[in-house]
Amino acid sequence: MAKKGNRVQVIMECTEHKNSGMPGTSRYITTKNRKNTTERLELKKFNPILKKMTIHKEIK
Repeated sequence: MAKKGNRVQVIMECTEHKNSGMPGTSRYITTKNRKNTTERLELKKFNPILKKMTIHKEIK
């Protein structure tokens, strides 16, 4: 049987890298509770291409 609950997987993508026009992307996969967090997530994560902490936003 499939799991039941409010936790869903979301993909986080770097906004700074996306706007810079450089090739490649920085993406992370995480989970969130859909019931408690209805809006899109926005977290500071490490971007290995830019070699610094940047803001990653939920895309899915």
